[in-house]
Amino acid sequence: MTTQQHKRIHIFHTSFGTISALRENGVIRAKSIRYARSQRFKKPELLEYAENHEIRDKTPVCPQNVSPLLDRLIQKTDIEQFEPDESPQFLTITRPEHFNENEKLSVVVWIHGGSYEIGCGDLPTSDPSVWVKEQNIIVVSVSYRLGLFGFLGGNEERPANIGLYDLIAALKWIKKNIRDFGGDPENITLFGQSSGGDAIAHIMISEGTDGLFRRAIIHSAPLGFRINRQKMSNEFFLKTDALKDEPDALKMVADYVSFLPSFRKYGLKTSMPFCTQYGHPPLCREEESMDKWKVNARKYDVLIGSNQDETAFYVKTAQTGIYTYLPHKILNKIVRRTTESIYEKPAKIFAENFSAGGGNIYQFIIQSTLKNNYIGASHCVDLPLIFENKEAWKSAELLKDVPWEYIQENGKKLRALWAEFARSGSISEDSERPEILKLKKV
Repeated sequence: MTTQQHKRIHIFHTSFGTISALRENGVIRAKSIRYARSQRFKKPELLEYAENHEIRDKTPVCPQNVSPLLDRLIQKTDIEQFEPDESPQFLTITRPEHFNENEKLSVVVWIHGGSYEIGCGDLPTSDPSVWVKEQNIIVVSVSYRLGLFGFLGGNEERPANIGLYDLIAALKWIKKNIRDFGGDPENITLFGQSSGGDAIAHIMISEGTDGLFRRAIIHSAPLGFRINRQKMSNEFFLKTDALKDEPDALKMVADYVSFLPSFRKYGLKTSMPFCTQYGHPPLCREEESMDKWKVNARKYDVLIGSNQDETAFYVKTAQTGIYTYLPHKILNKIVRRTTESIYEKPAKIFAENFSAGGGNIYQFIIQSTLKNNYIGASHCVDLPLIFENKEAWKSAELLKDVPWEYIQENGKKLRALWAEFARSGSISEDSERPEILKLKKV
């Protein structure tokens, strides 16, 4: 630890143990707190006490392949900043530096996306500092097992949904310990984007999650990919059997890629080879899922939605393949149809089913109002709005036609609305809306 860090150190004395944190940019951030441990393909074991927590130089992540697409569109991955760990059950707590010690703050739990394959809770592009300061909330960012380690299984030796069990373990830890960091354990909102949003939807119908949270904010969940996956998942599971005992975790993730081209026969869903799996604990069978959401509807307040041009992220920025030869008019039609089928229609069905069960649910669309924005409101464009960090997003191709002032102006209003929902489960008709947002109560 540097001398400068020593000056900015903050110590949390908690029932979980002594936790070191840094004061920076108006927030106190306790990074990389281990909430559980796991062996390969085994359920996580929740920790009762801290394991010599100190400020780390590198961020632990589940072993994964770097995505060239995300490097180009969002931020170049500096692999020197990360440390692969097959047991990546860590979370980071960000809270305001100054607040009333007697006040219990609303808690937002961030579950990152990345197709259940890449990413982690702690990235500069999902830094919640601005949101935490503006809205006086606590954000807990969670990392969990991905890919082969977390979301591909089929028998007792390699169970399915292990990454989902990691997330549930994190929620149990947060429920038990967040009060010691100034948070309100009775006012916890899950917030996830892409596969993180899909995970939240499935945590809502998982065994053993009652009472762990009150609300859910689900951004851009690819719910159109959740059904009719069993055949593909089973084939992928069998083909990767030879990798299960590979001692080198990084070799495991490098090698499974060779199987992916053989799944193209399964259509669009092959773009997300890993996913939650129905019919395996803690989930019900696929045909029972809609009824489960309906039955559980009164337990949670939900805010669900997507971006107007979700799939432009993949279609309009392709550097190889058929999309590079098609005219813009055709590309726009492809973007519209795939966005509807993967994101919009499934979210509408989810919302209407949830509302029919007596649930409190809002649905939203984020759109671009800029004339010269070729990509439009594509997948991930909501992230810089919520996680404002100009330095982290400055080279993102995703925002190359978007003035940063536009992100700031719309983001501040969006963050205020989402925090209002996290605090109360509702959004007032009188609250100011950003021009990019369409929002309705279902």
